[in-house]
Order: sequence, then C-alpha cells, then structure tokens
Amino acid sequence: MKYDIYGIGNALVDIVTEVSDDFLEVHEVEKGLMTLVDADRQLQLVEAIDIHNSNMQCGGSAANTVIAASQFGSQTFYSCLVASDEMGHFYIRDLKDNGVSTNLHEHNLPEGVTGKCLVMTTPDASRTMNTFLGITSSFSKVQVDEDALKQSKYTYLEGYLVTSENGLEAMIHARDLARAAGVKTALTFSDPSMVKYFNAQMHQVAAGGIDLLFCNEEEAMLFTETSSLEDAREKLKDVAKKFAITQGANGAMLWDGDTFIDIEPYAVKALDTNGAGDMFAGAFLYGITKGHSFIESGKMASLASSQVVSQYGPRLKRDQARKILNHLFE
Repeated sequence: MKYDIYGIGNALVDIVTEVSDDFLEVHEVEKGLMTLVDADRQLQLVEAIDIHNSNMQCGGSAANTVIAASQFGSQTFYSCLVASDEMGHFYIRDLKDNGVSTNLHEHNLPEGVTGKCLVMTTPDASRTMNTFLGITSSFSKVQVDEDALKQSKYTYLEGYLVTSENGLEAMIHARDLARAAGVKTALTFSDPSMVKYFNAQMHQVAAGGIDLLFCNEEEAMLFTETSSLEDAREKLKDVAKKFAITQGANGAMLWDGDTFIDIEPYAVKALDTNGAGDMFAGAFLYGITKGHSFIESGKMASLASSQVVSQYGPRLKRDQARKILNHLFE
C-alpha cells in the first residue's frame, strides 16, 4: 500500500485564540461546542478578539488527524476543498510542509472563500469553535481520490461532513469504495453536536458496519441514545468492529473486537483541549497501521493527546512526536 491513511474532511484554516468566559457570554457564544456561523458573524467575533495573539494553521478534524499520523511517520493523503484565495494557498503549503499528500493543486483552485474555524480556548481548557465553512461546504464525492483511497490501509471519514447532503454523499461514496477495494474504514464522530443534531445521517454512514470508530463518552451515548457508557459501548458493537472511546482525564476505553481495554491517562495540566480527539485518532492509526497492538497504540494515543492538551493548538512538533515514539517503542 502506498498510504497508511487516506482521509476526507473539511478544509478549514484554524485561528486559535484565548478568550474569557465573559467574552463568550457577552457575545452569546455557546461554550464547548462547534457552531456553524456565516462570514459576518465570524468576522464580528474575530474583530472583537486581539487576533494578533492567535495561532493560524491548516485544520479541520480529519486534517489534524492525518497531520498527526504523518508527524509520527505514516504515509498519508488528504482530500478536501479550498478556494483560490490567500488562505487556500496557505492551506496547501501547510499540508505539504507536514508531509501530507493531497488532491489540491495550487494552479487549478476554484473561486470562492476558504473556510475558517475560530477556536476559542477558555481558562478551564475548554474549546469552543465557530466555523464558517466557505467553499468546503461544497466538498463532494468529486474530490474523493479513488486511486489514493484504493492504495491505503485505512480510509478515515470526518463526522463533520454529515452537515451537508453532498458531504454525506461523499462519506458514503468513500466508504463504499473502501469496502469494494478491501480497504478498512475508520469514522470519527468529531463533535457531540454532530451526533445530537445529525444522528440519522451518522447512522447512514455507519450502516453495514465500520471497521474502527473514534468517539468520546458523550458522543457514544448520544449516538446510541443511552444514558451510561456501559450501555453505549455494548450498542456500539452493532455498528463498529472495533472502537476507541476517549474519556478525557480518565484515559480511554478500547474494544478490540474481543476484549474491552482500559487505557490509563497521563496526568498533565490541560491548557487547551482543542484537537485532543484528533491527535488520539492520528496516533492510534499510526500505531495499528505500523504493526503495533491495540494496547500499544492506545498508550501511544493517550500519551500524544496528553501532550497536545498541555499546550495551545492541536498539533505536536516533530521532535515531540519522535520523543513519544522513542519513549514507548525504542
């Protein structure tokens, strides 16, 4: 296989900044969730924040995951959609600088506005996102690279795509291509709001079974319409052959198809939870596609996500990734 992971998802330039709880209250921003907004609303918030103290990088849930896997040493490919504006060209450069192959080419980008995500972190390390999708709302099965998908060990589907009909169609198209080619499918629910407000669509994607599912406790219970993690994990067996449920400061729970495995957390002081789940998925996918066991991959994912929440932004530096590998496997 040419690639370890082939991902599809929204292409968003992340603008990461720190705000107070009072700021969220004054500007009527719902804390802790991803909310879709229009360009004017996002601009209003950006102007109210000292954006010069913010960090900008290419992002989106699946993009963060494939970049994380690439930093650890995976061969990755990411299909997405950006516009021929300054942010679009920035996005392509950032992907390539992180070793990720892509369907994007700077010479033939469409007209439009590249999507942006304003990530607001409060002192309690909670992250709140206001997202203007821009041209990525037009992402469809046209952007799915069939050749790259067929040459991959895993196809990774971003849950945020269920918010549009064409995005949902692209997810199902990629899933079906993967099944036909014998490529394993992985799905992330991405955010509690996706399974809360798009539960039927998420069930469509999972129909027929997913090889590997990533979610957190809240998402697991919302998706299965249960009130306890114990009940949720039993119901998840019906839709996923294997899964990982992240539990924040309590670590994670894995199902390897036969046994439940508890992964211990690494104690750190959390500064920013943005990207923790994406990092967990990226590190875990690196582990299992490189021949490591579920337990080994889970420990690596737990350590990597603990590192990322102890700093601002959803990424590690390459030397941090190397230290994690050396600590666990060398």
